[in-house]
Amino acid sequence: MPSTRTIASSAIIPVIAIVGGVYLKYPSFHSSLCPQTCSSDTGNLHSGYFTYECAGKPHHSSWSSWWHPQRTNGTLAEHKQGAGAITNDWNILYHLGGNGPWVEKVIDVIPGGIAVPEGCEVEQVHMMSRHAERYPTKSAGNGQKAVVERMRQSPKTFDSNLAFFNNWELFWSTDESLEQLTSTGPFSGSLGSFTTGVRLRTRYNHLLTKALLSTRPTTFWASDSQRVIETARTFALGFFGIDYQPNNTATLQVISENRTLAADTLTPGRTCLNNKKDRKEGQKKGYDLMAAYVASYMPPIRARLLDHTGMSFTDKEIYHMQEMCGFETTVRGRSDWCDVFTQDEFLSFEYARDVLHYYRAGPGQKYAASMGWLWLNATTNLLLEGPGAGPLFFSFVHDGDIAPMITALDIINDEVHLPITHIEHQRKWRKSQVCPMGGRIIFELLSCRKKGVDGEEKFVRLNINDGITALPDCQSGPGRSCPLGQFAARTKRRGEEVGDFRQLCGVDADQAEGITFLHQ
Repeated sequence: MPSTRTIASSAIIPVIAIVGGVYLKYPSFHSSLCPQTCSSDTGNLHSGYFTYECAGKPHHSSWSSWWHPQRTNGTLAEHKQGAGAITNDWNILYHLGGNGPWVEKVIDVIPGGIAVPEGCEVEQVHMMSRHAERYPTKSAGNGQKAVVERMRQSPKTFDSNLAFFNNWELFWSTDESLEQLTSTGPFSGSLGSFTTGVRLRTRYNHLLTKALLSTRPTTFWASDSQRVIETARTFALGFFGIDYQPNNTATLQVISENRTLAADTLTPGRTCLNNKKDRKEGQKKGYDLMAAYVASYMPPIRARLLDHTGMSFTDKEIYHMQEMCGFETTVRGRSDWCDVFTQDEFLSFEYARDVLHYYRAGPGQKYAASMGWLWLNATTNLLLEGPGAGPLFFSFVHDGDIAPMITALDIINDEVHLPITHIEHQRKWRKSQVCPMGGRIIFELLSCRKKGVDGEEKFVRLNINDGITALPDCQSGPGRSCPLGQFAARTKRRGEEVGDFRQLCGVDADQAEGITFLHQ
């Protein structure tokens, strides 16, 4: 059995301020949500990330209600010339490479939205979710702070699109915040995870009603990381209700991230020993290839910044500046760092992040599919059991655990591995949409009736960040879902293709061969 611990029902529940009781809606990747007749002064009203001032959006709270003491508005001219500007075909939130707020998947999605196909009902739900919006990791945060301190030591008064820096403050005050959920602004991690709980409660309230009929609390799972646990707990407040702990409605089971757990884990990237040891085909591959690509797009940026500041920045320093665009946005609602760079330069940054995760934990490395198959197989078995196994299964992890599962699912795998000599603009693997902060993939078990046919048929439908996505080789069901039997056969076949986890990962043969804790 894996090393686990359960969050006691007597634990203190954090109080979360929910503004307006409405959901936040982000602009489309391809077009603005503002009608063409709506005019807004992005320099004075808001950053453009929202379109609350547009006619026809009366139920959204205004941007001014999210005012942050350290948030700057910049100037209208700066918004128009930098990547932070929002236009009909550009939204910076889709180009942050997983370092920014949650966004909907808009590429390769089935038209028609997330409504359940006619004649069908959702009988069971399985979700794997990344933790919500967070501050930088300690490594990234230290790098960001270092370049900021170096710039502050310069006697120069910065101008142009760096003029903001003269009075700018770092977006965290203590290093204890690093790696933890953000708690301010419209993209707050605590708000986002709570809102996700309410979204899914609205969507699957009939399943929650069934779960509440059980004499046992519903178990949900989180890997043993503070930001993951806090995401799970705050989600539960929104989904199960503020009083879920004292009422014993649900129980959070925390699964250790210790590398000794072998296959019985939510974090196989840590327990697949060869993934760590193999410096050529393991996770290090992602970091090496990203660094090679980053070096290819930095020279023109370095030259421009040298001309403007008199300072020569390294590749890593410039990369950290680009990182701050997304991370500051999750704290303050916007960031002037976005406007330091052009849209093309953020396309390069986005692609660098895509290369990193594609080769670190995705289709471009040797171990990912086998690691991801563990959760996929356990979930498939529960789908085959049907509603009798329980209606609700929620697992919370890191992005490095979702990428392998998507790889095993073979749903966003490009035909050719991502190049590092140039941007592959037609790629399917886009980190911002595959696994942004708060990113989630939901498996729905559908029970459907056909007109004139007795009985019900079972199908599996996939929802990736609120974009219904079809399996490339299994989409004959309602809404291009996959017949359950074919889905199960597909998972079995994938298990044979990716190989035995223990053997591939260098784990002792007498250790667990699969996940044992995923049950109600």
